[in-house]
Amino acid sequence: MSVQELSAQMGISLPKAYELVKKPGFPVIRVGTRILIPVEAFKEWLVINSAHE
Repeated sequence: MSVQELSAQMGISLPKAYELVKKPGFPVIRVGTRILIPVEAFKEWLVINSAHE
């Protein structure tokens, strides 16, 4: 998924989504200038990080 799709799915602003993808440990794939988030890896990250908060 793209950063824009992440923003829409999580209900957060686009700048906040970009801030999130820059965090260490957040699953991203960089293809040239594009930032892509693997859906399954994101779901796992969300479960793990939701449990800690």
